Amino acid sequence: MSTSTDPTTAHRTEGFPAQQQEQPGTTDETRPEPDHGERTYRGSLRLSGRRALITGGDSGIGRAVAIAFAREGADVALTHMPEEQEDADDTVRWITEGGTKALPLAGDLRDEAFCADIVTRTVDELGGLDVLVLNAAYQKDRDGLENLETEELDRVFRTNLYAPMFTARAAIPHLKAGASIIVTTSIQAFNPSPGLIDYAMTKAAHVAFVKALAEELGPRGIRVNGVAPGPIWTPLIPATGWDAERLATFGKDTPLGRAGQPAELAGAYVYLASDDATYTSGAILPVTGGKGL
Repeated sequence: MSTSTDPTTAHRTEGFPAQQQEQPGTTDETRPEPDHGERTYRGSLRLSGRRALITGGDSGIGRAVAIAFAREGADVALTHMPEEQEDADDTVRWITEGGTKALPLAGDLRDEAFCADIVTRTVDELGGLDVLVLNAAYQKDRDGLENLETEELDRVFRTNLYAPMFTARAAIPHLKAGASIIVTTSIQAFNPSPGLIDYAMTKAAHVAFVKALAEELGPRGIRVNGVAPGPIWTPLIPATGWDAERLATFGKDTPLGRAGQPAELAGAYVYLASDDATYTSGAILPVTGGKGL
């Protein structure tokens, strides 16, 4: 008898209920609560002894990656906004219960000094840095480009573009051969949705960033890759500003017919961070429910 899971029915819902959150969104207000692999992910020490820094590691995809990395044996530093403290505390608990270290770092990644400080603190308190996951992001639905305010454009670009650049720039001097940088881009980089023009622009830039930095750091033995999620149910979604119809149909346009859960991406990040991917660099790995890039 097969023990394989049918991907069309795993995590399936009949549509997400109408809900709205203020940015950045929190896990306890998200219904149904996303699955980060808290009770399902089983590690095999593929990242034993490594030190990871994950931006936006308190909830959503970042939390799923943090939990997976910890169960694979890594110590994990994670950044979060001060208003996400409760989510960060929960993630720290999931990390440390397996015996690895957790280092929560509260602050705003739009601040250049904070981006440098998180690298310094990670290196000082964890003893080094082996894996950098540039995951934090901001998105908000827009009713046409003419309604995109400059202040909001600045927020999107500073969060999604400046912060990864600031953080990578600070981290690279600490990375040795065998280290890995992983960027969370998006299917939006390739198939942008109306209303997310500014967000999609930043995600397309991530693709160029991954490919250019992989060329630059390859001779030093440092790999750079990206993961392109499709529609994934995280607190960011009810905080995006979509109406009830958009939430009810979220993810249903994929070949698998549903949205994904953060836990379903974690293995992609583990692979790219591990020695299983020693010949993988400059790649964008889609986790999209079958939607093409």
